[in-house]
Amino acid sequence: MILFGILKSTLVASTSPWRLLARNYKVTVVGAGGGIGQPLSLLIRQNAGIRELALHDINEIKGIATDLSHISMPGRVTSFVGESELEAAVSGANVVVVAAGKPRLPGMEREQLMAANGVVAAKVASAVSVACPGTLLAFITNPINMIVPTAAEILKANGVFDPRRLFGITTLDVVRAKKFIGTAMGKDPRHVDITVIGGHAGTTILPLISTCKPKYVDEDKQIEKMVHRIQEAGTEVVEAKAGSGSATLSMAFAGAQFVDALLRGIRGHEGVVECAFVASELTEAPFFASNVELGQYGVKRYLDMPQLSEMEMEALAKLLPILRKSAEEGIEFARKYLKELEETVPTALPKAQ
Repeated sequence: MILFGILKSTLVASTSPWRLLARNYKVTVVGAGGGIGQPLSLLIRQNAGIRELALHDINEIKGIATDLSHISMPGRVTSFVGESELEAAVSGANVVVVAAGKPRLPGMEREQLMAANGVVAAKVASAVSVACPGTLLAFITNPINMIVPTAAEILKANGVFDPRRLFGITTLDVVRAKKFIGTAMGKDPRHVDITVIGGHAGTTILPLISTCKPKYVDEDKQIEKMVHRIQEAGTEVVEAKAGSGSATLSMAFAGAQFVDALLRGIRGHEGVVECAFVASELTEAPFFASNVELGQYGVKRYLDMPQLSEMEMEALAKLLPILRKSAEEGIEFARKYLKELEETVPTALPKAQ
C-alpha cells in the first residue's frame, strides 16, 4: 500500500504541469525600494518557483526584505545595498529586472531622464557582465528606447552580449491597450488580444488596432484618439499625480507579468509570447518592440509582423527614424560612460626593479 502511494505520487508529479514549479530560480529586483520596485517585488514574491528573491537598492531595504519574507510562500528574500553589493545581488540570478532610477516628472524631456538613468543601466549591465552573464536582463527603467541600446553596448564591450537575453519591458503598453479598448467595447480587458509594436515613448508606441481580437470597429477619428491615449497614457498618470511621480502600480503589474513569462519560458512552457523591446532585425531600427516567443535562453523566436493597415504603415514609417536616433544616442551614451570610466581608473604602478 505504501509502495502504491509512492508510485502514485511519483506519476502525478511527473505528469502535472506544476512539477516545473519544483525547479528553483533566483530573481533579482534592482531598485526594489522604489515606487515600482516595492509592488513589483510583492507581486514577484507570489511566484512559487522562486527559491530566492534578491532585492537591491541604493538605500537600506532590509526592512522591506524582512516584510516580504513573512509572506507564506516558498523561498527566501535577501537584501543588498549600494553599488558595492550590486554584483552580489545579481550573482547566480536567472532573471534580473531593473526598476531603479528617477521617475519622469511633468515637463521632463526624455534626454533629461536619460542623463539621470543612463548610468544606472550602464552599472547594472556591467555588474551582470561580471557576475551573471547568462541571466535574462529586463529593464523597466526609462527611457527604454535609449536604455536598452546603452545596456547592449556595455554588454558588448564586456564580450557577453546575447540579443536573446536583453529586454526592455513594454508590457504596460499592451496592458493599457487591452484595458482602454476593452472598456470602449464593453469587454473584459483580459479577453482582448492586441499587438503593440515600435518603442516605449509617445508616437513610437504603435498599437495595431487592426489586429485586435475581438475586432475593434470605430470611425478613423475615434481610432486615432484611442491610439493617442495609449501613446500618452504615461503622461496621463504623471499629470494626475501632479508631480509626485509616474506610473508605478500599473507598471509593477506589467513588470511582474513579464517576469512570470520569462520564468515560464525558462521552465520550458510552450507558446509563451510577450511583447518586448529587443535587438531586432524585423525593421531597419536595431531595437524594436514586437511579439517574441520566450524559451529557456530568453527569446526563442521572433514572431513575424502582422499585416498592418495603411494608417499603421504610415505611423511605422514615422517612428522608425526616431527609434534609430534613440539607439544611436543610447550607444553613444554607453561609449562615453566607458571612456570616462577608463580615464578615472588609476593606472597600475610599475613593479619595483
